[in-house]
Amino acid sequence: MSFIEIIPFSPDLQPYFESINKAWVSRYFSLEPFDIDQLEHPEETILAKGGEIIFAKYGEEIIGTVALIPKGNGVWEMIKMGVSESFQGKGAGFLLGQRIIELAQIKGAKKLALYSNSKLEAALQLYRKLGFKQVSLECGSYGRCDVKMEFDF
Repeated sequence: MSFIEIIPFSPDLQPYFESINKAWVSRYFSLEPFDIDQLEHPEETILAKGGEIIFAKYGEEIIGTVALIPKGNGVWEMIKMGVSESFQGKGAGFLLGQRIIELAQIKGAKKLALYSNSKLEAALQLYRKLGFKQVSLECGSYGRCDVKMEFDF
């Protein structure tokens, strides 16, 4: 019996980061230039800035991913959370969320923010279960986002 394991980024996992996220973004929205840049060049756009990328692995299969980027003043942002469609609802997203919260805390975060969309109800339920609270949305650089949530440490 396999279980879900959370593993760190390595260069050979970049295609999974890209494909899992492009799949869900394309299903519900359209890819924006910043999406493409982050997904195709995560080492430069996320990791080199002090961020993290982690993956959910089930057996030998990579089934999910999420990233963390610094925004300044103790605020970090959880970005690019995605789980392969056939594994949704099986706990991978929750495990990824728990681990990214732990990593943000280790990095000294005072607050962890995320941006989402009201039509992604399953994702919003997951974020609430992890302890995120909805806050006022400021005008941001994400065209598809109409929800902002934060986790306070």
